[in-house]
Formats: sequence, C-alpha cells, structure tokens
Amino acid sequence: MLRDTITRRRFLKAGVGAAATLPIMRAATSAAASNERPNILWLTCEDIGPHLGCYGDEYADSPNIDALAVISLRYDMAWSNAPVCAPARTTIISGAYATSVGGQHMRSMAEIPEFMQMYPQFLREAGYYCTNNRKEDYNLRPHGDVWDESSGEAHWRNRAEGQPFFAIFNFTESHEGRIRSRPHELRRDKDEAPVPPYHPDTPETRHDWAQYYDTIEDMDERVGERLAEIEEAGLMDDTIIFFYSDHGSGMPRHKRWPYNSGLHVPLIVYVPEKYRHLAPADYQPGATSDRLTSFVDLAPTLLSLAGVQPPDWMQGRAYMGEYEDDPQQYLYGFRGRMDERIDMVRSVCDGRYVYIRNYMPHLIYGQHLNYMWQTPTTEVWEALYKAGELEPPQTYFWEPKPPEELYDLENDPHEVDNLADSEAHAEKLNELREALRGHVLDVCDAGFLPEAEMHRRAGDTSIYEMAHDPERYPLERIHAMAEKAANRDEAAVPELVEAFGDEDPAIRYWAMMGVLVRGEAGFEAAAETAREALNDENPSVRIVAAQVLGEHGDDADLDSALDTLAELAPPDRNGAYVAIAAVNAIDGLGEKADRLEDLLAEMPVEDPNAPSRANDYVHRLTPSE
Repeated sequence: MLRDTITRRRFLKAGVGAAATLPIMRAATSAAASNERPNILWLTCEDIGPHLGCYGDEYADSPNIDALAVISLRYDMAWSNAPVCAPARTTIISGAYATSVGGQHMRSMAEIPEFMQMYPQFLREAGYYCTNNRKEDYNLRPHGDVWDESSGEAHWRNRAEGQPFFAIFNFTESHEGRIRSRPHELRRDKDEAPVPPYHPDTPETRHDWAQYYDTIEDMDERVGERLAEIEEAGLMDDTIIFFYSDHGSGMPRHKRWPYNSGLHVPLIVYVPEKYRHLAPADYQPGATSDRLTSFVDLAPTLLSLAGVQPPDWMQGRAYMGEYEDDPQQYLYGFRGRMDERIDMVRSVCDGRYVYIRNYMPHLIYGQHLNYMWQTPTTEVWEALYKAGELEPPQTYFWEPKPPEELYDLENDPHEVDNLADSEAHAEKLNELREALRGHVLDVCDAGFLPEAEMHRRAGDTSIYEMAHDPERYPLERIHAMAEKAANRDEAAVPELVEAFGDEDPAIRYWAMMGVLVRGEAGFEAAAETAREALNDENPSVRIVAAQVLGEHGDDADLDSALDTLAELAPPDRNGAYVAIAAVNAIDGLGEKADRLEDLLAEMPVEDPNAPSRANDYVHRLTPSE
C-alpha cells in the first residue's frame, strides 16, 4: 500500500526519468570532470535484511528505495561483518575488523593506535564537510574530532559554498524496538507474512513479521524525503549515493547471529554520469553486482571515491573509485558478547556456502537477553519449546550448538540443514574452515582472549597493537587450543589437562573451557585439574573452573565454586569485564547458586574505572533487575 505523498511522487518521477536517460555503457570522462570531487551521501537504516521490492521481495513496500535501485547498482551479496549495531559500526568507522581492534563485543570500548584515524578524519583533511545525522555507537575511542557535525541537526546544507560533502542520514524507523511497539495497526495481511521455517507459525510471530515490513515502509518514506532534498537542490548529478542497513533484520535468530540471515544487508549505490569513471566496471543503471563486499570495505571505498589512497592498515578492499581493489574471495562475520551474554562465534561465506565456527558450543543459541525477550516472537517461541510443542528446525535455537555448521544458501536459504557432517561437502567444509583460520591469523583476531584478559593484556597500549605483537599474543597457539576445546572430542581431554600447565593464561582458559564443553565426561577426566584451577592467578580461568565444578562436582566442589564466584562478581572490586563473566556463571548455575542471591542484590553493579558502555550489563543479571 502506497502513501501518495508529494515527496514520494517527486522522487519516483525523477527516478524513472533518470533511468530512461542514463547511458548503458560506462561513460568516458573529461579531464576536468576527473579533477572534481563528488559529494557522497549515505542513507543508512537499522535492522533490515534485503527485504525490499528491488531484491524481489513481493511482501515489501519500498517504492523509494526501489526507484533508487532502478538508477543504481545493486549488490546481491553484501554482508555486515557483525549482526548487531555497535561492532558493525566499529568496523565501518575504522576500516578494520572490530575483532582486530578489540571492539567486537556489544557496547564495549577500546583505544585505537595513534597512527589510526577514523575515515571522516581523512575526508576532512581532503577538504570534505562531514556530517552524521546522528547515530555513532562505535566501540572505539577516537583521537581528535571526527565529524564537522554529528547531531540530529547535522546536514550537508551547512557546508561552505562550493565545498564537497560527505553526509550520513541514519533512519531508526526499522530498528528492532519498532517491531514490538504496541499497539500497532498492521498495514498488510499478516496471514501472508513470510515466516521462516525456524520460527513457530503463531499469530505473534506473524504480527511481528508483518510489523517489521511496516517499519520498512516507514523507513522508505524517510529515504524518499532525503533523496528529494538532493533532487530539489539540483545535486543528483553531483552526488554518489549509498543505501544500506547496519545488519540483518531485528527478528530473533537474525539480529545477533552471524548467519547470512543476520549479516546479509541491502547495498545500493548510485553513481551519476559525471562520476561514472569512479564506478566499478560492471556499473549499469538497474544492474546487479555479484561482487562479495562487506562493511570492512566501506571506509576504503569511500576514501577511494574521494581520491584518498586508503592506508595499508585498513583491512577492507575498495570496490569503487581511483584505488579500486580486487574482489575478496570470502566474507567474514563474528559474534562476541551480546549485551549481558557471553559467546564466541565466527563465520565465513563464499557467496553460496556459509560456514559457522562455534567456540562455545555448550551454550544454547537462545541465551536469555533482556532486550531480545521484549519481542513477542521470542517469548512465544521459548514457551512453545519448553512445552515440547516444537519440531526441528524450530527446536534448534534452544539447544546447544554443534562445533561447526555448514549451509548451502542456494538450496537452503534459511540455513537449517547443517551439512557439516556431509561427506559430499567435506571438501567445501575444509576450504571454509581453512579460510576462517587464515583470516583469524591474518587480522590478529583479539577475541580469542576473554574480554577481561584482552583489556588486561593490552595495558596502556591499544588492543590492536597488543594483538599484533606475537610475543604478547601468541595467537596461533591460542587459536589451536580454542579449536581443540570446542571440538567436543573426549579423546582430547588429556591434552586439555596437560595444557593447564601452560604459562599463558589464555591457553589455560581454553583448556578449561574444553573441559566445560565436554560436560560430565570432561569433568570425570579433569576434576582435580578443575579444583586446582580455582586458585589460578587469572580470574577468567577461575570463573570457567568454577562453572565446571558447580555444574558437575559434589557439594564441596559447589561450595568452593560459589565462593570463587562470590569473590569475583563485584564489579567495583574486580572490574566490569570480570564481573560480567562471573555473574553469567552464577546465573548459569541456576538454583545451585541461590545462596549468592543476597550478594548479587546488594553488591554495586558498576565499575567506577570502566567506560560507561562496559557498565550497562551486570545489573541485567542480578535479582534487582
């Protein structure tokens, strides 16, 4: 259903006209035009996958974005590198994977090296007027001013006369929180809503999906308003325009999960004829590109369009502009701590197959997150599972994860048929497994340290610098132990026990994690090691040992475990990152940890020395919340 607004009619008319007159072939460029710098406009939204008419979704109502696509190049396989906003935006603003700079956890904060700048700082040095309207949400602390203006009033109109601009307008109408906002009168038939097979087909689920599409319609209208501003100012021929979302949809099992469903985003790029020399070779109005691209590529691409050579430390590849680079072969995703819940997942995609590596497979997919449980679909889905009323694949989200997952998007677009044990797909599994291993080592993924240890080991330097120093962070050894820990192979328990004697606490952490992953069998083979680990000098190791003893030991083991967790839980004593891990362990023990209820209710829930972004989550797991 279209709302016939003047703004929408104006842009639709402009879009159709432009599509009819733009040349099919890549235009030759005069020397004068090549010396001019384009304006660049980013129209971004939140929490949507490619659920748009221009991507073939017949349930969607997105006429303005569809009209933009008619005169633009649409990318069929673009990934956010993180399935949640702050780590995704951290990757965008830096041009480096958030896992490499230590910003992979939701709402965390990390320093960046002195030699790094955020991409708007490069653009401002090149003479651009840079505005952000308005969300930032980076897990990085910048050096110096980043934007000319970043606020709800920021606008390209405020630039100096003749000055090129880079401007972002971010639309929140489609955010996860809008899906569950009630009351809401649906504008489309919920009985026609496309419910994926892993969600229960209930009235609540159908309403949420229908309302999600309503929010896209609302967001599309805002896109039309901003496009109309450019058209009315006579700047369509001078402005390169991007449209994309910050990650996949806000529905459960999409947002926060590094499947294709959580990472696949729409990406539409309009390049006017004047700047066609900056467009990729396959650019044609209304065409599609099969080039693999992800958020780590946005910063170098933007600099390349502005004539600025991307610095070597940027880990993405420019896919347009003067410094266009070769396509990447794979896309990479990651999941770290999500709000108050700890997890660690990495993923890789070659365009057809998605490989998932779960480094904490003992944890269920659907760990309880305060924010996610406000969506009716999540609540009814969990209730039906607990009542025993679901069948696979709807049950998977509430059960422990396999160490590895492999999905064929061509034959299984919803990613429910795990091919990791398929002999026919063994070669592809190994290819993507090795690609992920190579990527982890290449970008120096800092996530193989528990969050508290990552910050402790960095000390007064940046996490990036620490992670790139093999003496301080022997990643190859740590990663190998993490893989061994997650494999669930009971025959590896003696190696895990032996590894507890290693001098590196990260090795000891993953060795004890491997015992925890193996459950009762791991405990039987490593009980004494777990008891000794309660006295480890590293708090992250002690917390995992306490989990092992609390879950599988006798009453004396439980008492020792609870004493350890009680000592480590207060944030004002041990820091926010230790506290989050300790309180997660207490919560995971359930009724066994009842005697700590008063401690949790009475202890301070903030670390006075931690950044505010690190202090948001302990209270969500305490009895007072």
